Amino acid sequence: MLLCFLAILLIISGCGLSSKADSVPVDTTPHSKTEFLMGTVVTLKIYDKDKEDILNLAFERINELADKTSSEEKDSEINTINENAGIKPVQVSDDVYQLVKVAKTHSQLAEGKFDLSVGPLTKLWHIGFPDARKPDQSEIDAILPLIDYEAVILDEENQTIYLTEKDMILDLGAIAKGFITDEIVTLLKENDVTTAIIDLGGNIFVLGNHPSGDAWTVGIQDPNATRGATVGKVKRSNESIVTSGIYERYLEVDGERYHHLLDPDTGYPFENDLAGISIISDSSTDADALSTIIFSKGMEDGRQFVQEFTDAEAIFITHDNKVYVTKGLEDKFELTNELYEMGE
Repeated sequence: MLLCFLAILLIISGCGLSSKADSVPVDTTPHSKTEFLMGTVVTLKIYDKDKEDILNLAFERINELADKTSSEEKDSEINTINENAGIKPVQVSDDVYQLVKVAKTHSQLAEGKFDLSVGPLTKLWHIGFPDARKPDQSEIDAILPLIDYEAVILDEENQTIYLTEKDMILDLGAIAKGFITDEIVTLLKENDVTTAIIDLGGNIFVLGNHPSGDAWTVGIQDPNATRGATVGKVKRSNESIVTSGIYERYLEVDGERYHHLLDPDTGYPFENDLAGISIISDSSTDADALSTIIFSKGMEDGRQFVQEFTDAEAIFITHDNKVYVTKGLEDKFELTNELYEMGE
């Protein structure tokens, strides 16, 4: 069995090419490229023969989208929108308009627990960056009124975005990697790539099947351990697996740990029974947003919420080391870590 350790462990099933694999132009050894982008390790593996040149096209597209959508890049389109908050609408590219549009839709769906205008709060804590700190309550109270997805005005005809209040800040960190992943899937398909793995720092998309002809086996991250440690595994094809949890980014102050998933209502990290959640969907954009939305709801409400989606499944890991799965995964998820047990 081949093992490929990505941001979450991806276990590649199969022991070499089978007769089924011999009928398609793929290799067990992929064309591969890795770069550090968007504050994370990005890896792309293409298993189709004679498709190595597509790697560069894909990374050019990733860089293009990252430059447009990052709130940390001074000259990005998102920062241009932020700089004109309360001043004027900003005309943007189709990429940015579509991303902001879908982010606002998910903000409405989440009733603000996922909010594309959370930027003032994430900037205040800045968890994951060298200047991260726990802000004073007075600072939090001052910026919470600036978080309001309804104050993000989209003009479809003119393709403009306007933040109605001064000092509002868009932060698409909870959905941009998913959006970019989906764009790369589109690019690969347009270039006749049939078998690939896209990994944008925890946002995984497995395209096609493993060269053996079997589905990919994806390990689900252990939220209480470093990247690469898993609690179990699932077999999937042509789907995205996105994990959110307390292990990713956090700040420790006076012995207390504050993770990076911040509640726009309280100004502090979400507090519930969840340590981590993995969303499986054919849309990485949806999976990315849902991983935050459902994490915000906790175990019971989150499971009930995701069951309403016909194209999404979820794996929940609680603080008491229990693992719960949605109905569509009950006979597909395999627990492999003896420190955990399945919940009912």
